[in-house]
Amino acid sequence: MPRAKKRRKNILAPLLAVLLVLALAGTLLLSAFREKIDRWEYPQHYTEYVEYYAGKYDIDPMILYAFIRTESNFDPDVDSNAGARGLMQITEVTFDWIKTKIAPTEELTFDSLYDPETNIRFGSFFVSYCLKKYDNHLATAAAAYHNGVGAVDELLTQTQYSSDGITLDHYPYPQMRQYVRKITESYQRYSEIYG
Repeated sequence: MPRAKKRRKNILAPLLAVLLVLALAGTLLLSAFREKIDRWEYPQHYTEYVEYYAGKYDIDPMILYAFIRTESNFDPDVDSNAGARGLMQITEVTFDWIKTKIAPTEELTFDSLYDPETNIRFGSFFVSYCLKKYDNHLATAAAAYHNGVGAVDELLTQTQYSSDGITLDHYPYPQMRQYVRKITESYQRYSEIYG
Protein backbone atom coordinates (compact mmCIF):
# COMPACT_ATOMS: atom_id res chain seq x y z
CA MET A 1 0.00 0.00 0.00
CA PRO A 2 2.69 2.60 0.77
CA ARG A 3 4.27 2.04 -2.67
CA ALA A 4 0.96 2.74 -4.49
CA LYS A 5 0.59 6.06 -2.65
CA LYS A 6 4.12 7.01 -3.56
CA ARG A 7 3.49 6.25 -7.25
CA ARG A 8 0.35 8.39 -7.19
CA LYS A 9 2.32 11.30 -5.70
CA ASN A 10 4.97 10.86 -8.37
CA ILE A 11 2.33 10.99 -11.11
CA LEU A 12 0.42 13.94 -9.59
CA ALA A 13 3.39 16.30 -9.32
CA PRO A 14 4.15 16.42 -13.09
CA LEU A 15 0.45 16.57 -13.91
CA LEU A 16 -0.03 19.57 -11.61
CA ALA A 17 3.02 21.27 -13.15
CA VAL A 18 1.58 20.77 -16.67
CA LEU A 19 -1.81 22.12 -15.58
CA LEU A 20 -0.14 25.13 -13.99
CA VAL A 21 1.82 25.87 -17.18
CA LEU A 22 -1.36 25.50 -19.30
CA ALA A 23 -3.28 27.84 -16.97
CA LEU A 24 -0.50 30.43 -17.15
CA ALA A 25 -0.34 30.17 -20.96
CA GLY A 26 -4.13 30.52 -21.16
CA THR A 27 -4.03 33.63 -18.97
CA LEU A 28 -1.34 35.21 -21.14
CA LEU A 29 -3.26 34.40 -24.35
CA LEU A 30 -6.49 35.78 -22.89
CA SER A 31 -4.71 38.96 -21.83
CA ALA A 32 -3.23 39.47 -25.32
CA PHE A 33 -6.61 38.72 -26.91
CA ARG A 34 -8.36 41.16 -24.54
CA GLU A 35 -5.89 43.91 -25.51
CA LYS A 36 -6.62 43.31 -29.20
CA ILE A 37 -10.37 43.51 -28.56
CA ASP A 38 -9.94 46.73 -26.54
CA ARG A 39 -7.94 48.35 -29.34
CA TRP A 40 -10.52 47.19 -31.89
CA GLU A 41 -13.39 48.63 -29.81
CA TYR A 42 -11.49 51.86 -29.09
CA PRO A 43 -9.36 52.50 -32.17
CA GLN A 44 -7.04 55.39 -32.86
CA HIS A 45 -7.45 56.55 -36.46
CA TYR A 46 -6.32 59.85 -38.01
CA THR A 47 -3.59 59.91 -35.38
CA GLU A 48 -1.49 62.52 -37.19
CA TYR A 49 -4.33 65.06 -37.14
CA VAL A 50 -5.60 64.18 -33.66
CA GLU A 51 -2.14 64.49 -32.11
CA TYR A 52 -1.37 67.74 -33.96
CA TYR A 53 -4.62 69.54 -33.08
CA ALA A 54 -4.65 68.16 -29.53
CA GLY A 55 -1.23 69.78 -29.10
CA LYS A 56 -2.29 73.00 -30.80
CA TYR A 57 -5.38 73.43 -28.61
CA ASP A 58 -3.87 71.90 -25.46
CA ILE A 59 -6.27 68.96 -25.18
CA ASP A 60 -5.56 65.41 -24.09
CA PRO A 61 -5.68 63.47 -27.41
CA MET A 62 -7.68 60.73 -25.67
CA ILE A 63 -10.51 63.26 -25.29
CA LEU A 64 -10.54 63.85 -29.05
CA TYR A 65 -10.55 60.12 -29.77
CA ALA A 66 -13.50 59.77 -27.38
CA PHE A 67 -15.44 62.49 -29.23
CA ILE A 68 -14.67 61.07 -32.68
CA ARG A 69 -15.59 57.53 -31.63
CA THR A 70 -18.85 58.73 -30.03
CA GLU A 71 -19.82 61.08 -32.84
CA SER A 72 -19.00 59.08 -35.98
CA ASN A 73 -17.11 55.92 -35.05
CA PHE A 74 -14.34 57.29 -37.30
CA ASP A 75 -16.49 57.53 -40.45
CA PRO A 76 -15.54 60.82 -42.21
CA ASP A 77 -18.56 60.74 -44.55
CA VAL A 78 -21.34 60.37 -42.00
CA ASP A 79 -24.23 62.83 -41.75
CA SER A 80 -26.58 63.03 -38.75
CA ASN A 81 -30.34 63.55 -38.81
CA ALA A 82 -29.65 67.05 -37.44
CA GLY A 83 -27.42 67.87 -40.43
CA ALA A 84 -24.08 67.50 -38.63
CA ARG A 85 -21.17 66.30 -40.76
CA GLY A 86 -18.04 64.25 -40.63
CA LEU A 87 -15.86 62.74 -37.96
CA MET A 88 -16.78 65.14 -35.15
CA GLN A 89 -20.33 65.82 -36.36
CA ILE A 90 -20.32 69.60 -36.73
CA THR A 91 -23.47 71.45 -37.77
CA GLU A 92 -23.43 74.24 -40.35
CA VAL A 93 -24.16 76.94 -37.74
CA THR A 94 -21.28 75.74 -35.59
CA PHE A 95 -19.01 75.44 -38.65
CA ASP A 96 -19.76 79.06 -39.62
CA TRP A 97 -19.03 80.28 -36.08
CA ILE A 98 -15.77 78.33 -35.78
CA LYS A 99 -14.69 79.54 -39.23
CA THR A 100 -14.92 83.16 -38.05
CA LYS A 101 -12.59 82.24 -35.15
CA ILE A 102 -9.89 80.13 -36.85
CA ALA A 103 -10.24 80.41 -40.62
CA PRO A 104 -11.98 83.68 -41.60
CA THR A 105 -10.07 84.13 -44.89
CA GLU A 106 -9.85 80.48 -45.95
CA GLU A 107 -11.91 79.13 -48.85
CA LEU A 108 -13.73 76.53 -46.77
CA THR A 109 -17.37 75.51 -47.12
CA PHE A 110 -19.62 73.29 -45.05
CA ASP A 111 -18.70 70.44 -47.42
CA SER A 112 -15.09 70.83 -46.30
CA LEU A 113 -16.09 69.03 -43.11
CA TYR A 114 -15.96 65.73 -45.01
CA ASP A 115 -12.19 66.20 -45.10
CA PRO A 116 -10.80 64.47 -41.96
CA GLU A 117 -8.17 67.10 -41.22
CA THR A 118 -10.59 70.02 -41.56
CA ASN A 119 -13.18 68.28 -39.42
CA ILE A 120 -10.70 67.39 -36.67
CA ARG A 121 -9.27 70.92 -36.80
CA PHE A 122 -12.70 72.52 -36.34
CA GLY A 123 -13.94 69.93 -33.84
CA SER A 124 -10.77 70.21 -31.75
CA PHE A 125 -11.17 73.97 -31.56
CA PHE A 126 -14.76 73.60 -30.36
CA VAL A 127 -13.89 70.93 -27.78
CA SER A 128 -11.11 73.20 -26.52
CA TYR A 129 -13.50 76.17 -26.37
CA CYS A 130 -16.02 74.14 -24.34
CA LEU A 131 -13.37 72.81 -21.96
CA LYS A 132 -12.00 76.30 -21.30
CA LYS A 133 -15.46 77.77 -20.84
CA TYR A 134 -16.47 75.12 -18.30
CA ASP A 135 -13.34 74.92 -16.16
CA ASN A 136 -11.95 71.83 -17.99
CA HIS A 137 -14.92 69.79 -16.74
CA LEU A 138 -15.23 67.13 -19.44
CA ALA A 139 -18.84 66.17 -18.72
CA THR A 140 -20.09 69.78 -18.86
CA ALA A 141 -18.00 70.45 -21.98
CA ALA A 142 -19.47 67.33 -23.60
CA ALA A 143 -23.00 68.50 -22.78
CA ALA A 144 -22.23 71.86 -24.43
CA TYR A 145 -20.69 70.20 -27.49
CA HIS A 146 -23.80 68.06 -27.92
CA ASN A 147 -26.65 70.33 -26.82
CA GLY A 148 -25.11 73.75 -27.39
CA VAL A 149 -23.38 76.29 -25.21
CA GLY A 150 -26.60 78.29 -24.79
CA ALA A 151 -28.50 75.28 -23.42
CA VAL A 152 -25.75 74.51 -20.91
CA ASP A 153 -25.41 78.16 -19.87
CA GLU A 154 -29.14 78.22 -19.14
CA LEU A 155 -28.90 75.05 -17.03
CA LEU A 156 -25.98 76.52 -15.08
CA THR A 157 -28.26 79.29 -13.79
CA GLN A 158 -30.53 76.70 -12.14
CA THR A 159 -29.39 75.39 -8.75
CA GLN A 160 -31.03 72.00 -9.28
CA TYR A 161 -28.52 71.35 -12.10
CA SER A 162 -25.44 73.25 -10.92
CA SER A 163 -24.23 74.01 -7.41
CA ASP A 164 -21.46 76.39 -8.54
CA GLY A 165 -22.81 77.94 -11.75
CA ILE A 166 -19.68 76.78 -13.61
CA THR A 167 -20.19 73.03 -14.09
CA LEU A 168 -23.24 70.80 -14.27
CA ASP A 169 -24.01 68.37 -11.45
CA HIS A 170 -27.06 66.86 -13.17
CA TYR A 171 -28.10 66.46 -16.80
CA PRO A 172 -31.87 66.83 -17.17
CA TYR A 173 -32.33 65.53 -20.72
CA PRO A 174 -32.04 61.80 -21.49
CA GLN A 175 -30.04 62.35 -24.71
CA MET A 176 -27.69 64.73 -22.93
CA ARG A 177 -27.15 62.23 -20.08
CA GLN A 178 -26.50 59.42 -22.53
CA TYR A 179 -24.07 61.50 -24.59
CA VAL A 180 -22.13 62.70 -21.53
CA ARG A 181 -21.90 59.11 -20.27
CA LYS A 182 -20.60 57.90 -23.65
CA ILE A 183 -17.93 60.60 -23.82
CA THR A 184 -16.72 60.19 -20.25
CA GLU A 185 -16.67 56.38 -20.44
CA SER A 186 -14.89 56.42 -23.82
CA TYR A 187 -12.32 58.85 -22.47
CA GLN A 188 -11.73 56.62 -19.45
CA ARG A 189 -11.30 53.53 -21.66
CA TYR A 190 -8.95 55.32 -24.08
CA SER A 191 -6.87 56.50 -21.13
CA GLU A 192 -6.71 52.97 -19.69
CA ILE A 193 -5.85 51.30 -23.00
CA TYR A 194 -3.35 53.82 -24.40
CA GLY A 195 -2.29 55.77 -21.31
